Formats: sequence, C-alpha cells, structure tokens
Amino acid sequence: MKLGSLKEGGRDGTLVVVSRDLARAVRATGIAQTLQGALEDWERAAPRLNALAEDLEAGRAAGAFALDHASLAAPLPRAYEFVDGSAYLPHVERVRRARGAEVPASFYTDPLMYQATSAGFHGPRDDVPVVSEDYGIDLEAEIVVVTDDVPMAVTAEAAAGHIQLVGLVNDVSLRNLIPDELAKGFGFLQSKPRSTLSPVFATPDELGDAWRGSKLHLPLVTHINGEWFGAPEAGVDMQFSFAQLIAHAARTRPLSAGTIVGSGTIANQDEGKGASCLAERRTLEVLRDGRASTPFLRFGDRVRIEMLDRAGRSIFGAIDQRIVRHGA
Repeated sequence: MKLGSLKEGGRDGTLVVVSRDLARAVRATGIAQTLQGALEDWERAAPRLNALAEDLEAGRAAGAFALDHASLAAPLPRAYEFVDGSAYLPHVERVRRARGAEVPASFYTDPLMYQATSAGFHGPRDDVPVVSEDYGIDLEAEIVVVTDDVPMAVTAEAAAGHIQLVGLVNDVSLRNLIPDELAKGFGFLQSKPRSTLSPVFATPDELGDAWRGSKLHLPLVTHINGEWFGAPEAGVDMQFSFAQLIAHAARTRPLSAGTIVGSGTIANQDEGKGASCLAERRTLEVLRDGRASTPFLRFGDRVRIEMLDRAGRSIFGAIDQRIVRHGA
C-alpha cells in the first residue's frame, strides 16, 4: 500500500491511503488520524490500512477523491528522529580522492551516520527557502525507510523486519557552510536545513522483487531545470543495507516508531549513471579538470527527484520543487 498526508488537520497532516497509480486517495482517519499515529499502533493499523487500500483499488472506498499532489504535505510532516547514513562509498571515495585523502579502512565496515533535522519536512511540491546563494545550495537524492519501534542492540537480521515504509528524500545541503562546521569536530547543524520527502511512502511488498536484501534495486532519477542530471542504480554499490544502517543506529538506544533512516547520496562506480548531488559532479570535474565548473543551485532553479518501476510508472510520486530566497 501507499500512504501520504494531506495539508490539513494540524502540523502532522491527515493520513490518506493512495492508489497505486497515485491518482486517487481516501482519508484513513477512521483508522489513524496521522501516519505517526498509525506507526505507533502498526500491528493493528496496518491490516486495516491494507484493507482500505484494496477497497480503493477496487473502487469500493467511500469518500475516495482525485489526488492533487500539491495538496500533500510530507508523509511524515515531522518525525521524532531522522538519522542519515552515507552507504554509497563511491561518493565518499571520490570526495576524499579529490582532496588527496585516503578512505579509512573502518568506512568499509562501520557505517557513517549523523543525526539529521526531523522537526519539519517540506512537502513534495513546496519551495525550499534559503537565505543566500553563497551558502552553496545542493540537493541530495536519497532513499529513506521508516521503522516501527526498534529495540536497542537489534541485529541487522532482526532489523529488516522493522522496516515498514520506503520513500525518497531530497536531503538539502549547504555545502559552503559544511567545512567550518566539521572543523569544529561537532557535526552538521546550520549546513543541514529541512529536507523534502516524496509524495507517498510505500510498504516494501509494494515494491515487488525490486526490494531485496533490505535494498531498493531501481534507478533514482534526478532532473535540474528539466535537464537529466543522473539515474544511479540504488541497489548497486550500497555498502550497507538499510537493515545494517538501522542496527548501527540502534546499537546503544532504541528507535521510536516513525524513525526515518536515510541511505545517503546514491552514487555508482559507473560515472555514466550521473550523480545525485552537485557535490558529486563537482568532485568529478576536479578530478578530471583540476577545478569544478558546475555551479551550486540558484534561486529559481527547479529540482525533480523520482523513482520509476520497470514499467516506467512512478512509485512514490515526484519531489518537484524550486529553490527560493527566504522571505521573498
């Protein structure tokens, strides 16, 4: 099934079940008012939501309506926790090679992860406000999963069973603020503003054989201002599966229902697949030409991120948004 949230009913939106073709929806308020509420009671809520999804597909759902994606908030307009990994090591390897640094051996056995902003997410059609272009505005096209309650010290094998939903994120980065923050030795803060989630999240079974080994084996397609930017294969070159990322995050603490876990920027060894962030392309330019020539995003630029199934149908809907000046 596919789930989303309408921009109504307060900060956490109103939960809707969405049809497979993303064209219709029905409010699920008789089951749970919000997606967070459903996740906190997932064992009981999921079967009822599935039944409503089947009624929607069969044309039996009372109150079904045509879905305008501009009316959608993020599926989880806010979350208790968002932890973002960096599971695609080709990206890490290139960035470090461009500055003449080696990749530590531990990076291949111990995931990179940081605590990201979760108090609010942009909806899939919302503008991204930024104070200044001088911050070095970048997109990051990623996959996310959402968990139910995860116990502390869970194994990777057990963690796979706690993945309840899958979706996309544009994890916005302000690249020119990152070096000074990391130099303090205390991680990201100002350089990581609010991110954007895909129109809907889907249960893993909705993905068919594209979901295996706790990885999603499909290309993630990005366009900037209508021009193709990249379509790396998400199931290729992913050093750590989502189950491993969840186990890493839960090593010393439990994770609450509704925790979002990100894959990190998708990147392949095959450079012909394009990129999922501007920093990746700029790094390749430095390695090839000695200097970066592609600029970061500017006000008015439009970013589109989408994943299609093997038949060319959108799975999660498209993140399609503009970069705008804050306060304009």
